Amino acid sequence: MDVKESDLPGVGKKYEIEIGGGRWLVIITHNTGMRELHVKESEDADSEKLLELPDRLARMVGTILEGAYFQPVESDHVETLLTEGTLLEWYAIEEDSPIVGETLESADIGKRTGITVVAIQRDDDVISAPGADETFEAGDTFVIVGDRESCHAFEDVLTGEE
Repeated sequence: MDVKESDLPGVGKKYEIEIGGGRWLVIITHNTGMRELHVKESEDADSEKLLELPDRLARMVGTILEGAYFQPVESDHVETLLTEGTLLEWYAIEEDSPIVGETLESADIGKRTGITVVAIQRDDDVISAPGADETFEAGDTFVIVGDRESCHAFEDVLTGEE
């Protein structure tokens, strides 16, 4: 999937993304934070404005689209880039993980991998900023922050491949 990016002097940036069937989604991000969404029926066609979103609403919609509130497809691993080099990732804890039953403290995850656990989803509950006494339980989803290397190290710990 290609994303065409272009500067709009005095306005902001324009992104064009082919969405299938020859159609293109055009997103204009204004310097003010306002976002405009347009659609083009072909690469060379004029665009039709669909909607305009203020910055805060655009960020909330973006968060929903990336799956931060709900993951429609069952996945063991979801990745989001927060800043250059920093990832926010979701990892499902499998029954056969060697750290099931250990606490964050006893597993020494921070020192072993370099990641920070920011939340745990357990059934319908979310434990934000979990303490050192929280345990790894099969079926949990751990939300972590770290660089790519640290995230890979955490994945290796989960699978016993470290």
